[in-house]
Amino acid sequence: MDHGAQQHQQHHPMEQQQQSYHQQHPAMMRLYEVQKEVQSLGSAVCTFSGLQHDRDYKRIERELTRLLLEVDKVDTEGKPELQGARKRAAQEVEGLLRYLEENATHPSRIAIEDLSNEARQLVDDRVVAPQRSGGVAEINDELVEALQEIILRLTQVKTEGRVPLRKARYRALTRMCAVQDVVEGRTQQQTLSLPLSGETHEAVNLINQVMVKVSVARSQLVALLMGLSGRDSCAHLSRILTEMQVELDALDVSGNAAIRNYRKQVVEEINGLLKHLDLEGEGEDTRRYDLGQNNSIREIEAVRAHVFHLREGVLRHCMLGDLSFRPKAELQSLLTHLDQVDTAKNPCIREARRRAVVEVQAIITFLDLREALARRQPGTEHPAHRAVWLVLGSLSDLQAQALGFDGKRVEKSYMMLEELLTKQLLALDAVDPQGDETTKMARKQAVKFAQNILNYLDMKTDGWEY
Repeated sequence: MDHGAQQHQQHHPMEQQQQSYHQQHPAMMRLYEVQKEVQSLGSAVCTFSGLQHDRDYKRIERELTRLLLEVDKVDTEGKPELQGARKRAAQEVEGLLRYLEENATHPSRIAIEDLSNEARQLVDDRVVAPQRSGGVAEINDELVEALQEIILRLTQVKTEGRVPLRKARYRALTRMCAVQDVVEGRTQQQTLSLPLSGETHEAVNLINQVMVKVSVARSQLVALLMGLSGRDSCAHLSRILTEMQVELDALDVSGNAAIRNYRKQVVEEINGLLKHLDLEGEGEDTRRYDLGQNNSIREIEAVRAHVFHLREGVLRHCMLGDLSFRPKAELQSLLTHLDQVDTAKNPCIREARRRAVVEVQAIITFLDLREALARRQPGTEHPAHRAVWLVLGSLSDLQAQALGFDGKRVEKSYMMLEELLTKQLLALDAVDPQGDETTKMARKQAVKFAQNILNYLDMKTDGWEY
């Protein structure tokens, strides 16, 4: 054993010398240089949120392809160590190319782009195109609702935790929400009796002229936010709006409260437009689109952790037939807490809060039904009403399974649970109330209850994340 150790010590300096030789070999030095370039491109690949036809995509792809060719040109002289190093370098570049393509062609990325195009077309048809042709933009509640519907669908797009997809969704949401805010602000302004008559004061004519410019700037801002303006920039529009403010500040409106208020309202509208012009670099800061670092999300997650422990306690006691554990007051306080969470008008935070609320409400309705089943007095019931109660008893057991389910949709237990819930809906559909109004109402509530369980189960397994 000692002889072997001595032999190992004798060979060790030689191995070190050989390793040092390979590290200083021209081929290895070239691979190190390529690796540095790959690392510098890696961050760009991991945060790229565009599509394949984007200029940045083609630039990154071109650079990575060039590096792959550079790696392929390295002469390893048949040495295994150099061949291994070259293979690892090639795999690293190929991995980045694959990741770049996967994100740019991911179904969720395509869905984000489709929804962005839908919103863009809507805004172009209703706001931008009419303004360009000298007409009047169709800014009304119908437009606001249409935008809101697209925003809600965009919020539901799954990103699988991928940074590029999160970034793309965040950027699209930010712009759509800004447009919605501008449009909503305009619909509120339309209720004001503005502009004032020019005969009131000489300054009114100037304020009215600024109002016309603000109307044009609003359409320009909407076009910018939705990518419908090829010439204007946020900086250019910001200068125009700031000049309007300077022009309004220079007006002498002393002694006339009505005109002062008029000017104040116009200035406030300009400020409302200016706050949306800081979007050119939006989405570059990880803290903005990685909501895991958001204080409101952390607050929601803390509530969800509390809800999880309460749910486990409720299910554990129910399995033992113990109905004494009823933390309804605590659950209601959590609902109040969630209602006070600041969403900052962020649709993803709103959706996270909505889901947390659904989780709390699911436990409350489960406890309510258990209590109702325990209080039930079957002796005086209508036969059809009794059939509804039997279904509700089955639904209570199925809801306990739904509350405790923590798997995926592909699992057999999920499919069985979904099938059993569907059967209960069919059983309710087969109940004939025979003209009994109480039974009709009970059946209607039971159907809604079963659908809520299905919706809850669907929400738990849809893979959504903020």
